Amino acid sequence: MTNSEVKKERAKIVLKELHRLYPQMPSVPLNYSNDWEFMVAVILSAQCTDKKVNEVTQRLFIKYSSLDDYVKADLSAFEQDIKSTGFYRNKAKNILASARIISQHYDGTIPDEMEALVALPGVGRKTANVLLGVLHGKTEGIVVDTHIKRLSIKFGLTKNTDPEKIEKDLMELLPKKDWWEFANLLKFYGQDYSPAHKKEVHSDPISQKLSQQIGL
Repeated sequence: MTNSEVKKERAKIVLKELHRLYPQMPSVPLNYSNDWEFMVAVILSAQCTDKKVNEVTQRLFIKYSSLDDYVKADLSAFEQDIKSTGFYRNKAKNILASARIISQHYDGTIPDEMEALVALPGVGRKTANVLLGVLHGKTEGIVVDTHIKRLSIKFGLTKNTDPEKIEKDLMELLPKKDWWEFANLLKFYGQDYSPAHKKEVHSDPISQKLSQQIGL
């Protein structure tokens, strides 16, 4: 087999094992009650655990109960409200700026197009893919977070380290209908079976399956 064929075969095996381990799609681990709150939670989750984000948003979503509250929010106060999520100054600036843009230009609705989303402060392709998938049921690409980046390299699906290049590689290996499910299940797999501190360990189920069938 060619190198491309080997990678496609590996991707099929990875997806099959993910389906076996997760017969039902796990629910989104972030707490939210509307589209805007979900966007806030996703932005806060950068370089932060979902658990910590949920702790912060439990208070945040009470204090700021509507999009208009974010539009009118004081930047310094908001920074303190989200400080424990890390990188809080940039996150605060981006969230409040996006709130103003969405309020003024999108009538309070989160855009449903990739181009419009990535133009918002604090929204890159990863965040945009998440928002499109969860809020609008649209698949334009593959979410590449730290788990997916790490595991895609570990499982021999890519040699790239840049998230956008990894996304392109994965999109070429998998049918579009599988993009959303693959990324979401692989993220949970990274948390449950192959955490970052074990990235060189190949005792996890998918590594073992790949080794048995075509070798790592």
